[in-house]
Amino acid sequence: MSIWDRLKKELIDIIQYLDDTNNTLVYRFERFQNEIKWGAKLVVREGQAAVFINEGKLADVFGPGTYTLDTKNLPILATLKGWKYGFESPFKAEVYFISTRQFTDLKWGTMNPVIVRDPEFGPIRLRAFGTYAIRVKDPATFIREIVGTDGRFTTDEIVNQLRNVIVSHLGDALGESKIGVVDMSARYREMGEFLTLEMRPWFEGIGLDLTTMLVENISLPPEVEQALDKRSSMGVIGNVEQYAKFQAADALRDAAKNPGAAGMMVGMGVGNVLGGQMAGVAAGSASGGTPPTPPPIPAVAFFVAINNQQAGPFDASALRAKVAGGELRPETLVWKQGMASWAPAREVPELAAVLNSAPPPLPG
Repeated sequence: MSIWDRLKKELIDIIQYLDDTNNTLVYRFERFQNEIKWGAKLVVREGQAAVFINEGKLADVFGPGTYTLDTKNLPILATLKGWKYGFESPFKAEVYFISTRQFTDLKWGTMNPVIVRDPEFGPIRLRAFGTYAIRVKDPATFIREIVGTDGRFTTDEIVNQLRNVIVSHLGDALGESKIGVVDMSARYREMGEFLTLEMRPWFEGIGLDLTTMLVENISLPPEVEQALDKRSSMGVIGNVEQYAKFQAADALRDAAKNPGAAGMMVGMGVGNVLGGQMAGVAAGSASGGTPPTPPPIPAVAFFVAINNQQAGPFDASALRAKVAGGELRPETLVWKQGMASWAPAREVPELAAVLNSAPPPLPG
C-alpha cells in the first residue's frame, strides 16, 4: 500500500457500510492494520447492527444510529489514558456490520425420502420441499458461533447447513403433527407454522430467527401414488357390480354399431349373462339363499331401409319413433343379424308389436 493510500485511510474518520448485494450477512470494515482513529464516527443504518471487537474481544454491539468511538460509547476502553500522535491510531479494533433484515426465498428440500408413520397407511416415505426466511436476531451470538473472523459472510455459506437441519427435524415434526398423508396437501400452511415453532429454538441457538417456513409440496413415491390413485378410483366407482354391468352395456352398444361384429358380440354378451346367471343360481343353492334375479337379455337391434339407404341399427324405442314418424311401415325392408336377406317389416314377428304401437288417425 502506498504512503498516500495509508494517509487517506488514516484521515478517514467515518466508519459505515452500504450493502449493494442481496446475500451478505456480515461484512468486516477494512482499515489499514485494523487501526481505528480515536473519536471516529460510526454510522449504523436501519437494517444493520455493528459489532465492535477490540484486541480479539467483543466490546459492544451498536444498533441503528451515529456514534463517536470513545470511552463514552466503549466502556471497555476506559482504561486507556493516552495515545501516540501522528497517523498511528491509539487502539486496534475491528468493526463487523451485521445485516438484520430478512433474507427470504431460501430453498429447502429432501435429497432422500423421509420415513414417517402415517396414522392411516402406517410407515411411508415422503419427499418435501419449500422455502424459508431468516434474519440475524443476536449479532453477538452469530459472530461467536458462526462467522468467526470471516471478512464477508454470505447466505451461500450457511444455507446447506440450515437445509440439513430442517430435513433432520422434518420427520419428527411430521410425526408429531398427526396430519395424515391424504390431508397434507390441504394443510400446508398449518404444517409450515408447526415446523417453524419446532425448529425456531435451534436457530436461536446460533443467533438467527426463523421468521417463516413454507411447505410447497409433499410427494409420495411413484408406486405409492399409483396405489393411492387406484384406491381413489374404487371410491369414486362405488358399487363394483353395478359398474361392471354399466361397462358391459357400453360394450354391447359399441358392438352394435359394427354390423360385422354385432352378432358375435351379442352372442358373447348373452353367453356371459347366462353364465353369470347360472353361477349365481349355483351359489344361491349352495348357501341356501334365494338366487339373484338375472338381468334381462339385451334386445336385438334392426337395420332399416329409409329412402333406399341403410340406417341403424335401432332398438325397440327407436323403431317405435320411426313408426310414429312414418319412416317405418309394414312394407319397409328391415334386417337383423342372423337373417338371410332383407324382408318387409310385417314378415318379422319381433316387429309386430312395434308396428302396432302407432296410434290410429284422429277422427274427423
